[in-house]
Amino acid sequence: MTLAARVASAPGALSDYKIWKVILAAAVGTMIEWYDLFIFGSLTAVLALKFYPPGNNTFAYLAYLATYAIGFVVRPFGALFFGRIGDLIGRKYTFLATLVLMGGATAGIGLLPTYVTAGWFAPIILIAMRLLQGLAIGGEYGGAAVYVAEHAPDHKRGFYTSFIQICPPLSVFGSLGVILIVQNSLSQESFQNWGWRIPFLLSILLVGISLYIRLRMKESPIFAQLKSAGMTSAQPLKEAFTKWSNLKLVLISLFGATAGQSVVALTAYPYGLFYLQTILRVNAQSANRIFAIAYLIGTPFFIVFGALSDRIGRKKIMMAGCLLAVIGYFPIYKAMERAAGNHVVTAQSRKDPVTGAIALTPLTQDASGALVPAPEAPAPNLPMLIFLVFVQVIFICMVAGPIAAYLVEAFPAKIRYTSLSLPYHIGNGVFGGLQPLIGLSAIAATGNIYAGLWYPVIVAGITFVVGTLLLRETRQIKIWDELLEKRLLEVTENA
Repeated sequence: MTLAARVASAPGALSDYKIWKVILAAAVGTMIEWYDLFIFGSLTAVLALKFYPPGNNTFAYLAYLATYAIGFVVRPFGALFFGRIGDLIGRKYTFLATLVLMGGATAGIGLLPTYVTAGWFAPIILIAMRLLQGLAIGGEYGGAAVYVAEHAPDHKRGFYTSFIQICPPLSVFGSLGVILIVQNSLSQESFQNWGWRIPFLLSILLVGISLYIRLRMKESPIFAQLKSAGMTSAQPLKEAFTKWSNLKLVLISLFGATAGQSVVALTAYPYGLFYLQTILRVNAQSANRIFAIAYLIGTPFFIVFGALSDRIGRKKIMMAGCLLAVIGYFPIYKAMERAAGNHVVTAQSRKDPVTGAIALTPLTQDASGALVPAPEAPAPNLPMLIFLVFVQVIFICMVAGPIAAYLVEAFPAKIRYTSLSLPYHIGNGVFGGLQPLIGLSAIAATGNIYAGLWYPVIVAGITFVVGTLLLRETRQIKIWDELLEKRLLEVTENA
C-alpha cells in the first residue's frame, strides 16, 4: 500500500488494535512513574530521618527535600536524552526504557541501606536513585503523549491525549492509598523500621504489568512510516534547537503554554495545601480530605476540556485558563481565609541561624487588637473550601487538558519527541518546581499571607500575553499530512 493510501485510510492509523489499548499502555506506565515520584515525596517525614545523620531533624528534612528537588532539576536533561532516542529509534522502545529505569530506581530505594547501616553511602546512593527517577520522568511524558497522539484520529486528538493528563492526580491517590494501607496493616514501629520499603518494592509488580502491556504494542504508525520512508532525523537535537524556525516554536511553547500550565497546576497542589495547613491552620486530616474530594470531583474535567479543544481549539481554552487564574487567585485565597474561620491577618517568619530553614507563624488579632499566634481553625467551612479548591482544579484542567495535543501538533514528526519534551519539562521542572519555594519565601519576606500568589499570577500572565499573541492554533493540523507532503515532494524532485 502506498503512503498516500495509508494516510487516506487511517483515521488515526489504527488497523490492528484500538486506541483504548494504546491509551492503556501509555497511561498505565505514566501513572506508575508518577506513583513512584509521589511515593518518594509522601514519605518525606519517614525517609529524611532514615537516610541522613540523626540528631538534627531540620537538616535531615532540608537535605531530603533537596534530594527530592534534584529529580525536578534533571527532568529537562532526561527530556533531551530520551527525546533524541525517541526520534532516532522509536517512541515505543524509548518509553519502555523510561519505564524500566524509573521502576528499577524506585525498587532500588526500597532495598537501600539506611544511614545507621551504611553512613554517608546511604544518602549518596539515594541521590543517585533520585537522579535516575528524574531522568526517566523527563523522557516518559513526551513518549506517552506522542505515542497516543500519533495513533489518535485528528478530530479526537485532544480527547484521547487528555487521558495522559489525568495520570498525575490519579497517581497521587494511588500512592497515598498504598501508604495508608501499609501503615494501617502494620504497627507504627514496624512501618518505621521496614514497612516503608513496601510501597517502593511494590513498583516491581506494577512495572511488570505495565511492561507486559507495552511490549505487546506496536510502534507508533507515524514513526513507522517515517522510518520505512527514510525520513527520520539523523540529528534531532541539532534540528530541534539550532534551527531558528523550530527553536522559536520551542520558546513560544515554553513561555506561551507550559510555563503558565505548570504554575497553575502547582499552585493548587502543593502550594494550596501548604497554605491551608500552615497559614490558615486547618488540621492536616481535614486539609487532605478537602483536597482529595476537590481533585476527585475535578479530575474528569481534564477529559472534558481535552474534548472541547477538539471543537473550539486548544489555544482558546489554555489561554482562558491562564487568564482566569490571574484574575481569580487573590479572590479565591482570600475566600479560603474567610472559610477557614480563624482570621489570620499576617505571618511572622523566623530563620534558623544554623540551617537557614524558614519557620512561619500565622498571626491573628485578639480582643485588644494585638497580634497573637493563630490557633488551629476550630470549625472551617469544609464545603466552601472544597469548592474553592475545585475551582483551582478547573483552572488546571483548562490549561493542561489540551496541552498534550497542542505540543504534538506544534512540532514536525521527525523531531517531535525531542522538541516537545524540553519546553514541557522546563516549564514543569523549573517554573512549576520553583512555585512552593518562591511562595514560602515571599510570605516570609513580607508577612503578607497572599504574597506567594504573585509568582503564579505573573508567570500565568506572561503565558497569557505570549500565548495570545504568538501561539498558533493547532486543532486544524492533520499530522499525517506532513508525511504525505514530504513524500510527494521527494517523488516530484526525483521525477
